[in-house]
Amino acid sequence: MLIDTHCHVHEASYPLAVDQVKQRALENNVRAVICVGTSEQSSAEAVAFAQGSDWAYSSIGVHPHDTKDGYDMISTLAVQSPDRLVAIGEIGLDYFYTHSPRDIQIKALESQLQTAMNADLPVIFHVREAFDDFWPIFDNFTGLCGVLHSFTDTQVNVEAGLMRGLYIGLNGISTFTKDIAQQTLFRSIPLDRVLLETDSPFLTPVPKRGTVNEPAFVTHVASHHANSRGISFETVAQATTANAQTLFSFNV
Repeated sequence: MLIDTHCHVHEASYPLAVDQVKQRALENNVRAVICVGTSEQSSAEAVAFAQGSDWAYSSIGVHPHDTKDGYDMISTLAVQSPDRLVAIGEIGLDYFYTHSPRDIQIKALESQLQTAMNADLPVIFHVREAFDDFWPIFDNFTGLCGVLHSFTDTQVNVEAGLMRGLYIGLNGISTFTKDIAQQTLFRSIPLDRVLLETDSPFLTPVPKRGTVNEPAFVTHVASHHANSRGISFETVAQATTANAQTLFSFNV
């Protein structure tokens, strides 16, 4: 059994038929997905998609790129405690692009972290080229837990995350990167701190490059890490599923 801990199949722009996507996921023993919000609208869509579902869970948050357009609705949604809401995210800092000014990103991150604390929910973090600012903000909050989504940074920052009890999210990038140091880094992350994700429709893993990503393809991410570590697929599946269930407090 596998869990896709980060996808966007709930969004109106997702290009595949969702009922068929779900069927293919279940055929590949992907028993649950977390639909992750990236804006106020996307978060509302995630909540609606997961409501009453037997397969999907939701996470609500405003991606750093979109923080200039507002993020206040996230605290309102969290207070309502929707059915199958399991996290706040994806939130964080992204200095690779400047779609939203850095000061607005920081204010939005602090606000949404407080929402996570108030709701007692884990956090799905998006951090790119911004860890120097991110860690001091993170450390201002006591008791945070979560995952560094789509991690591609340095050994220093993976160790900083592990030291703080965070999980590391690995997706299709880990199957197609040509960076030897990055490949080594991915193999070095303790299996009991790894979560698997697709980030559908983005970052399609090998051997499905060139197609729209979907939750069923998390099996290829799992296979890659089993092969790269010299362990069985079942070992990877069991460990990462247990990790997801522990962090997000659900049973599948």
